[in-house]
Amino acid sequence: MNELPILIVDDEEEFVSTLVQRLRKRGWSSEGVLTGGAAIAKAVDCDFGVVLLDMRLPDMDGGQVLQEIKKIRPDSRVVILTGHASASEGEEGIRNGALDYLIKPVEFETLLEKLRIAGNHTP
Repeated sequence: MNELPILIVDDEEEFVSTLVQRLRKRGWSSEGVLTGGAAIAKAVDCDFGVVLLDMRLPDMDGGQVLQEIKKIRPDSRVVILTGHASASEGEEGIRNGALDYLIKPVEFETLLEKLRIAGNHTP
């Protein structure tokens, strides 16, 4: 099992469920939540190695979630997931402390590579 647990934060329940299953099959400990509030609560309770964060959530803006997670866990490695053709949200996330960003839909192997990079990153 890979040492870094992954938290997936996305409002698309099927996407989260599928990604959690695929990551677990590859040996990554992972779980998912559907709202920003749930992500913040998880960050209080658990130290996730990497957070995959969608920028458009039903209850909060992803940028707000990023800021709150970084307040709670300053060493958190956050990778932004954005479904928009413009990379501006991802770039804004990086300016606010995210490690990197991916534009959805993302190839699973590309995502795994980002997770490996995040796992080797020293905050």
